[in-house]
Amino acid sequence: MKTLLDDAAHRALRYLEGLAARPVRPDPAAVAALPQLDVALPAAGRAPEDVLALLDERVGPTTMAMAGPRFFGFVIGGSLPAALAASWLAAAWDQNAGLYVSSPGVAELERIALGWLVDLLGLPRGTAGGFVTGATMANFTALAAARHAVLARAGWAVEADGLFGAPPITVIVGEEVHPTLLKSLGLLGLGRSRLVRVPVDGQGRMRAGALPRIAGPTILCLQAGNVNTGACDPLAPLCEAAHVGGAWVHVDGAFGLWAAAAPSRRAQVHGVELADSWATDAHKWLNVPYDSGVAFVRDAHALSAAMAITAEYLPRNAAERIPSDYTPELSRRARGIEVWAALLALGRDGVAALIERNCAQARRFAAGLAAAGFDILNEVVLNQVLVSFGAPERTLRAIAALQADGTCWAGSTVWQGHTAMRISVCNWSTTDADIERSLAAMIRAAG
Repeated sequence: MKTLLDDAAHRALRYLEGLAARPVRPDPAAVAALPQLDVALPAAGRAPEDVLALLDERVGPTTMAMAGPRFFGFVIGGSLPAALAASWLAAAWDQNAGLYVSSPGVAELERIALGWLVDLLGLPRGTAGGFVTGATMANFTALAAARHAVLARAGWAVEADGLFGAPPITVIVGEEVHPTLLKSLGLLGLGRSRLVRVPVDGQGRMRAGALPRIAGPTILCLQAGNVNTGACDPLAPLCEAAHVGGAWVHVDGAFGLWAAAAPSRRAQVHGVELADSWATDAHKWLNVPYDSGVAFVRDAHALSAAMAITAEYLPRNAAERIPSDYTPELSRRARGIEVWAALLALGRDGVAALIERNCAQARRFAAGLAAAGFDILNEVVLNQVLVSFGAPERTLRAIAALQADGTCWAGSTVWQGHTAMRISVCNWSTTDADIERSLAAMIRAAG
């Protein structure tokens, strides 16, 4: 075991130390050789050290350098050293984090980390939460609590009786709602298409004046951080108007909610504390490993009513917080450990500095590309930049050339009728030198 884990650590460190120098794209020859791995399962097993070597040498070169400083394709960051090291240790502990009695240390760390997050993000004191796999399940979990609450007010017990015969729930979203929220609504039986859509402005923000009249069980879904522009809905007026009508307000803040932790960006999410539930993803701007979504709900009872289960073999103590009462899973990994480690390692000031730095780097991308004569399509209010290099065909050619070059990696999007390259700056290890190097590569590719 020791020899194998030492070898794994050596290989992992070599990979991480090479991220800044290697092309960001996967190695084309290694990708072409992947079909060679598709063999029949052998009758006799291989030595563990051979399995590890095969994984490292044949699959490692096919990875995208997402953890490196010049990957700008999606809103994802590389793992902070403290978070990655904590993840390795947590994997060795191999704890099932569903119950306090079976893993009190993990349960306590998660309780502490949730309290830190509530404070850091400016959410109401006493807000409940749960660690889930990602933003999709964070939305699902919070919206399950919303479904419970609005139907309970109408006298319907949805967890016991389902949706057959239940009072209808009106779900209101913006025209540029993220698809993962729609997926969550579908999983909850509320439908992906049976929605009231509110028009948005030129940055993708819901128009507060276009909010329809609210009556009956209603869930209003707002957005903190448009996936293309980074813009946030006008949260304060929308929350106030919705609550007058008795609606539950949910905020999909997969990455934009982190703006609350940065002094210069906090105004972007003004009024976020007025909502009833929130979803975010710590693997985005907190830079912890994947599988680290967080659902927050103001009404702890609504969350536990939607999620908790009981059985004779599952012990309970009223004085203990049972983690599985707040998540869809019973058995799950101790994903809150990395969040706790990242927050403790960074501190409040470190989190703010990370967000401020990435936002400034996004503004530098926009300024440099605009100075080169290209069109910046969005107001760069957070970490997202949309750039057009001209006609759609030319923009797509420039993106393909950039991806093949390997200096950095950014993807394409079509937003409000415009084909654009989308740049997301979200990594703790991205330096200003990385921005300048990547900027030069983008201008070169566009030429």
